[in-house]
Amino acid sequence: MEYIKTSLQDVWICEPHRYEDARGYFMETWREEEFNRHVGLPVHFVQDNQSKSVCGVLRGLHYQRGEYAQAKLVRVLQGCVIDVAVDLRRQSPTFGKYLAVELSESNNRMLFVPRGFAHGFQVISPEAVFAYKVDNIYAPAAEECIRYDDPTLQIAWPITDPARLILSEKDATRAKRFEDAVLF
Repeated sequence: MEYIKTSLQDVWICEPHRYEDARGYFMETWREEEFNRHVGLPVHFVQDNQSKSVCGVLRGLHYQRGEYAQAKLVRVLQGCVIDVAVDLRRQSPTFGKYLAVELSESNNRMLFVPRGFAHGFQVISPEAVFAYKVDNIYAPAAEECIRYDDPTLQIAWPITDPARLILSEKDATRAKRFEDAVLF
C-alpha cells in the first residue's frame, strides 16, 4: 500500500498494490496496524457501508458531530466518483479548505477522511458502487449536512446542471451553509 499525504492535514490517499494475472487480480485494501503506523492516527473501523448511485447523484456533505464523529476510508468498487473532504476543525491549518479526488474502479484509490471533516461525492460514470469503512456507528441524531453548493466553500463539482444533478431530500432542503454549520 502506498500512503500519499494530501493538501489537507490528516487526509490521506491510499493506493493498494494490485497483482494481476490470467485469473484476474488481487489487492489488499486494509491492514489496521500498517495503516496506523503510516498515517499516525489510531483508527479502528467498526462498520462497513456500501451504496449504489447513478450518474449525477451527489451525496453530501455529511458528517456526525460530538461523540459520534466518524473517520472514513472510502473507495469505489464500480464506476467513478469525485470524492470531497472538507476540514471542519477550527484549530486546523486547513480549516474551511476542501480536497477533491477522483476515485474509481480503475485507479483503485481510497481516501482516508478523519474525524472532524464533512464528506461527499458525486457520481460521474453511468453508475457507481461506493464502499466505506467507518470508525464509529451511525447515529441519526448526530448527523449534520452542509450544502454541496455552499458559497464559502466554492467546491468545483463536475456536474452542476440542475437537470442532471440528483440530490436526496435531506441534501436539497435541510443542509446548512458552512457559516451556520456545527464545527469541531
